[in-house]
Amino acid sequence: MKKTGIFYGSSTGTCEELATRIAEKLGVDAADVHSAAKLTTALAGSYEVLILGTSTWGSGELQDDWYDAIKELKKADLSDKFVALFGCGDSESYCDTFCDGIGILYEELRESGCTFLGNRVSTDGYSFESSIAVADGAFVGLALDETNESDKTDARIDAWLAGFKDKL
Repeated sequence: MKKTGIFYGSSTGTCEELATRIAEKLGVDAADVHSAAKLTTALAGSYEVLILGTSTWGSGELQDDWYDAIKELKKADLSDKFVALFGCGDSESYCDTFCDGIGILYEELRESGCTFLGNRVSTDGYSFESSIAVADGAFVGLALDETNESDKTDARIDAWLAGFKDKL
């Protein structure tokens, strides 16, 4: 398996817990799971695969730790990196900005030269009105709703990972 680092932005602990679950399913060591607040250009450069997770806040805003972290990522050479995105949101209370954080990360990194993995997640089975994390009819990463659909999380993670695990 390629050297994989998982970085999450989490204010309440939900995205951190999801990052840990993803790491366990992939067999990624806990030492390779990091808060986005600790992301540096050098740390990002030490991995071949970056799995990036964020929650969405307010009216579709990126989780706070990502504002500095994204600057570090943009300084890194990502041209030979694989990047996968996941995020959590609330599809009932924030149905018009559901998982927008994933879309923000995608837009920020789209021109970085990285190769995105898991970026064609079907919107089937989700209930929301709109999201900037949807492009060409699919999510650009894994969208999770621990508030309203936690019973679907493991199956969604498994299906997402199955789509690109062979590239790791």
